[in-house]
Amino acid sequence: MKVVYPVCCGVDVHKTFLVGTIISTTNGVQPHYQKKRFSTYNSDLHRFADWLHENNCIDVCMESTGKYWVPVFNILEERGIRVTIANPKWVKAVKGNKDDTKDSKWIGDLFRLGLVPSSFIPPKNIRILREFTRYRYKLVSMKSSEKNRFQNAFTVCNVALDSVVSDMFGKSATAITDYLISEDSFNPEYCVSLLQRSLKKKSDSVLESIEGYSITEEQKLRMRIVRSHLDYITDAIAQVDSAIDSMVTEFENTISLLRTIPGVDRNSAITIISEIGNDMSQFGSSKRLCCWAGLTPGNNESAGKKKSVRITRAGVYLKPALVQVAHAAVKASDNSYYRLKYEQISKRRGKKRAIIAIARMILTAIFQMMTTGEVWNPTDLFKVDMTESLKERQLSKAVKQATKFLEKQGLTVS
Repeated sequence: MKVVYPVCCGVDVHKTFLVGTIISTTNGVQPHYQKKRFSTYNSDLHRFADWLHENNCIDVCMESTGKYWVPVFNILEERGIRVTIANPKWVKAVKGNKDDTKDSKWIGDLFRLGLVPSSFIPPKNIRILREFTRYRYKLVSMKSSEKNRFQNAFTVCNVALDSVVSDMFGKSATAITDYLISEDSFNPEYCVSLLQRSLKKKSDSVLESIEGYSITEEQKLRMRIVRSHLDYITDAIAQVDSAIDSMVTEFENTISLLRTIPGVDRNSAITIISEIGNDMSQFGSSKRLCCWAGLTPGNNESAGKKKSVRITRAGVYLKPALVQVAHAAVKASDNSYYRLKYEQISKRRGKKRAIIAIARMILTAIFQMMTTGEVWNPTDLFKVDMTESLKERQLSKAVKQATKFLEKQGLTVS
């Protein structure tokens, strides 16, 4: 094999220490190895960078072990050293013949021959934005959990208000639930006075869903705690949104560009930018980007038999965002491009596979738009007469199937 990196370093990272092995290839075939161990404190990481510079090594490879690689990456990035972060599956050593020293040597040997593909690490401003968007995702999930917990607390206390109102956290429902957990007695007339707008017409159903309830003081206390936590999470989301808005000022043009795609709102556009950045040259092609995002079917064939083609588990944060955008795109009333595509695919492959296919189409469009700077405009792919031609093809197919069925029944079709 050809040596890609004449001087490189393989690093095995742990929580409190790292082991580095510098591999130098001289005129001979056999490389020269230098091994050294450092702690993960900042002062020792700077000594590690000095050691690399002393040996003219500016190419380093280490596996992405949890978050332990991040402090090492930060220091080496500041010191002008090129760092390749490898997926553990590409540098996994053979069991029974591995330890910390051998692991760093194995990583260096693979990297030296160019056998380790690099993981995508965005610039620092994108990484910081990604931390905020991912934290917002967690907060929104926590908010949904607290809402369900609050609603279930009333259900177990024989309050079926959620069967009458469409939103348990609307103005009327919130006023009633606050009244129930704050007062010891129940006044039907006062409860009806809390209803607003169209819910006044359902006053009898509201009272019927509440009467006969049984809430102890301990249960009321738990409901108040859940409600206060829900309010706290809502305030935290507002603070995160404010911080994100101040961080994305430099990406406003890109956000406006992405919002031309059906189903993409401002939050979705910010999430997409925080996950893939705004420089598409790092991916090379839309196919590699879709594969990185976990939207590409697997390729698993043996002895002429095609096995599972399930998508990978990659794109833990990007994939759900794109799927959410795809659901909105197929329901968009102003443009039917993705809706028609979804209907065509879902007939053959099912709804779940179809929505993943739409998500991949959207990501492909994002790659093209962020590469060329063009707005989303499928006029070249989707014209007004396409709907008519599609109907004609579907009609001819239906006639052909009906003719074939009648001929099987022994009838002659002219």
